[in-house]
Amino acid sequence: MIVDGEPNAFYAHYRDISGRKRAEALSSALYRIAQKASAAQDLQQFFAAIHAIVDELMCARNFSIVIYDPESQLLSYSYFVDEQESAPASGKPASGLTEYVLRTGEPLLCTPELAQQMQHRGELKLSGKTPLHWLGVPLKVNDHTLGALVLKSYSKNIRFREHDRDVLTLVSQQLAAAIDRKRNEQALRRSEVRYRSLVQTAVYGIYRSSLEGNFLDVNPALIGMLGYNSALEVLALDPQKDVFVDPAEYTRLVDEFRRAGRMDGFEVRWKRKDDGIITVRISGRAVAGGDEPSDVLEAIAEDITERRLLEDQFRQAQKMEAVGRLAGGIAHDFNNLLMVISGYTEVLLDQITLGHPLHAKAEAIQQASDRATTLTRQLLAFSRKQLLELKVIDVNAIVTDMERLLRPLIGENIQLTTSLAPNVGCTRADAGQLEQVIMNLVVNAKDAMPSGGEICIRTASVILDDSYRPENTFIKNGPYVMISISDTGQGMDRETQARIFEPFFTTKEKGKGTGLGLSTVYGIIKQSGGYVFVQSEIGRGTIFTIYFPRVDECSEVRGDIPISLAAAGGSETVLLVEDEDSVRQLVRETLESRGYRVFEAANGQAALTFAAAHLDPIHLIITDVVMPGLNGHELVQQLLPTRPGIKVLYLSGYAQDAFSKPIAAEAQKTFLQKPFTLQSLARKVREILGPLNN
Repeated sequence: MIVDGEPNAFYAHYRDISGRKRAEALSSALYRIAQKASAAQDLQQFFAAIHAIVDELMCARNFSIVIYDPESQLLSYSYFVDEQESAPASGKPASGLTEYVLRTGEPLLCTPELAQQMQHRGELKLSGKTPLHWLGVPLKVNDHTLGALVLKSYSKNIRFREHDRDVLTLVSQQLAAAIDRKRNEQALRRSEVRYRSLVQTAVYGIYRSSLEGNFLDVNPALIGMLGYNSALEVLALDPQKDVFVDPAEYTRLVDEFRRAGRMDGFEVRWKRKDDGIITVRISGRAVAGGDEPSDVLEAIAEDITERRLLEDQFRQAQKMEAVGRLAGGIAHDFNNLLMVISGYTEVLLDQITLGHPLHAKAEAIQQASDRATTLTRQLLAFSRKQLLELKVIDVNAIVTDMERLLRPLIGENIQLTTSLAPNVGCTRADAGQLEQVIMNLVVNAKDAMPSGGEICIRTASVILDDSYRPENTFIKNGPYVMISISDTGQGMDRETQARIFEPFFTTKEKGKGTGLGLSTVYGIIKQSGGYVFVQSEIGRGTIFTIYFPRVDECSEVRGDIPISLAAAGGSETVLLVEDEDSVRQLVRETLESRGYRVFEAANGQAALTFAAAHLDPIHLIITDVVMPGLNGHELVQQLLPTRPGIKVLYLSGYAQDAFSKPIAAEAQKTFLQKPFTLQSLARKVREILGPLNN
């Protein structure tokens, strides 16, 4: 106010802007909290920054952030600054002030007096020193409480008020959202690490590719499956051209993905880097592109090459076993027929003079019967039904002996070489049958080289383990004697190799082969506990590799075959047991013509009944091995207690199934394989009964 030109008084207007300043400070604090939340990578640094910001808004010397994990049900003090206490260890929630805020989800401004009242009401249990002022607000996201923000004051000069509670509540909302986001980000990173580890360490190939045919991502298993060294090499491939053997399979795969959106167990053939072929089973799904330029295939590829090979070999083994059973059964029945044909032909030849017109015809019948006998014995060899004379033999000695016989057989235009490893060891086998194996394989090799070539026989001592499995075939681990016979002939394709051991399968022209040579080889080797494998390619020859189990014993001396006794007759009593009427009649007539007293029975039970009723001695029982009801061995076992001195002669087309191994070795001394000649029958009977007493 101016009076007489002089200032006489002053007038002023004041307005309180403290609230606005506090609001500005709070707004700035919340903004900075949001900035820190988006920029901070480490939660501890972030919590420290929050502490500093809150300390600008109110006294926050004692500040803590408490987080509750519902999975582990543990309460942890993620950030803790206190003038008088150290940070509590993580543990199960108790009943303190912090737990009260967590439990109720409501802020709490508490003094010691209020705390005592709450404890008296059973709302909490106090432990330790209670601060003069305590302020806690929940950290909540969408009504879900994940922790608490706590302030303490141990000074009478520092008190928290309702305004501080409201400010801290606003801060807690920002903080809770930031913590929740950070926790989700960390969980996502951990999940990504886990799933990437799962993909990277998986034993199955996992890949992503575009529907246009490009690999987008591959795991190490897929890289190894295809035989490459890096992901970059695989990503540069065109699957349709460089991976799929048949491009049409890729087209069908993509079409199925487009149609159904997924694929389960789709089998295809892939090419490896080394041009090897593998069988792969693919399962997966088509997914929307998202950030990809187009739809992609996510797939798992399982290499099932070995499994398919084993399944094919198992089916082949089942087929061979079934064919073997059929062949053995046919040979058994056919041998009975041949026994009658050849036996009565022998009788005719014995009664028809050499110049008689029918003599040549009878000889032709006998020759045909002999050829049929050879065929049935080859069938028995394939079906593993023959009785082998198993002895410990030196494989090198067998090959050396055979070499002299083979050279004239193969002709001058074929070179035969042997490479025998020293100290190759011994195996337990039938020497004659092993010679038959070598002979058949060499003859086959010769026939594969009409213009000449080379045959090589090698031996070696090997120890096979899991690292050696030819063609992924099962073979027992252990020591073996190996024999390989290789030629430089025409070779075979895979289809032919799959069938070469089948009986009557031959690639020779009509009239040049029976198709039983290799099936005989297969049967002899399998019956001896060995393995045979073939490797061949068209134009590059063939290698047959045989493995016999090695034994640590010295070879047995192969003595000369004893000369049989003269086909003399006798007067002893013989019990003949044979279920085939015609064979039984032939054998009875033959023995009776040589003076023996013969009683006959059609089966084992009938033989037991006769033996029980017959009081006189029975010197010899001649029995078929395979019969309905009691077999020959069982019959003899039941007769021995009452007739301990009785001698035995077994007859059969095959006998391997009727005898256990120890019994079979002993039974061979008194065994006659059908069809046999009547002369051999007479000699064998006399041999078993012993020399005639003059």
